[in-house]
Formats: sequence, structure tokens, C-alpha cells
Amino acid sequence: MSTGTRPTTTLWRPTGPVELELVRESGWCAWPPRLPEQPIFYPVLDEEYAVRIARDWNVKHDGAGFVTRFEVDTEFLRRYPVQQAGGRTILELWVPAEELDEFNAHIVGGIEVVHEFR
Repeated sequence: MSTGTRPTTTLWRPTGPVELELVRESGWCAWPPRLPEQPIFYPVLDEEYAVRIARDWNVKHDGAGFVTRFEVDTEFLRRYPVQQAGGRTILELWVPAEELDEFNAHIVGGIEVVHEFR
């Protein structure tokens, strides 16, 4: 996808209600800092994979699961090699927690909720 003159890449993030509330508080434009036990922020490259995590994991652990979609500057994302975390479509980017502010600065547009599970 291209937004203006900067090419962007669509990413998805399965999330629970606590993280989603922090995203809302940011004005739908940034992911919150990682917790100490979360050294990596991992958005995913496949919507179906994000749906599976939100529906099957977040609902069980948090009572609700959400899938968000957002665009990130493609050139910036090149620093993060795609990680295959299982099957062919289980693809993630692994963003070190200490780089999350810079990652957030490269989000183009807002973060939107595209699926909700309870």
C-alpha cells in the first residue's frame, strides 16, 4: 500500500483489553511500552494469524481479544527481518522493546480495531 509518497506495509496486532485501552489513550497512534517480561513487540504480517491469536489466546486469558491493523513506513521496517514463528503464514516482526518509541514514530495514520472477540 502507498500512503502519499511513502510506501507503507500493513501490519496486524492481536491484543487484549488492557493493551487496547493504552492504545486508545495514545489517540490510536502508538503502542504502549513493553512490560519487563516482554522484551519484544511482535506485530504480525497475516490477518488470519492475528485473528487466531486474538480469538484463541486473548479471549481465554483476558476475556476479550482484538485484532488491530496499522500501516508502517516500509523502508523503516526493513531493519526487522521477518520471523517465521511456525507455519508458512505465521510471520512476525520482532521489534526490541527499547526500539518501540522509534517504531511508533514510523506508524502512518492510526491504529484501528478490525475484529473483536469475547
